[in-house]
Amino acid sequence: MLAVQGPAARKLLETAQPVAAAVARFAVQPVGELVVAGTGYTGEDGVEIHVAADTAPRLWDALMDAGITPAGLGARDTLRLEAGLPLHGHELGPGITPLQAGLGWVVGWDKDDFRGRAPLAAERERGVARRLRGIATDGRRPPRAGARVLRDGQDVGEVTSGNYSPVLGHGIALAFVPPECEPGTPVHLDVRGQLLDGRIVPLPFVKR
Repeated sequence: MLAVQGPAARKLLETAQPVAAAVARFAVQPVGELVVAGTGYTGEDGVEIHVAADTAPRLWDALMDAGITPAGLGARDTLRLEAGLPLHGHELGPGITPLQAGLGWVVGWDKDDFRGRAPLAAERERGVARRLRGIATDGRRPPRAGARVLRDGQDVGEVTSGNYSPVLGHGIALAFVPPECEPGTPVHLDVRGQLLDGRIVPLPFVKR
């Protein structure tokens, strides 16, 4: 899979794969031997192109000839974190409900019934015990997944994703903390025994 993402993604892609560039956002469409999805995981517009292994080198060369700059998985993860997007196995997965992850808006509450509706409705009624929040830290040292979140010296949660933000110039993290930890709340992150000063901030960290 090759992801073509960024504010100029579709314009550049038009010269190599014009039909792929026209796939609508959130649409999935076969384009010859490719499958193109109008989705992305960077907070920017663009497409993800699913291609057979033997065809990938030819497509890669065409994308490079179109002026598209390659970037690795680390860059993609930094961008999705700056956009405040959840990653399965970190902010999504077993034991994490959509309400805790701030994704209650994707739940089909108007449906008559679906698997998990009853416990979700009960959680919505009583209120969540924890909530996914953004944390900005001071300095360049990146927070890391697994770091404990402290408030007034008490352990209140855990970082699920963290990194240095090249755009903001400081560390950022996602963490599950009590819902009363609202934007503006000062916290500390315990990163391998060293406490990083931080504060709860609104998501996304970087707006496009």
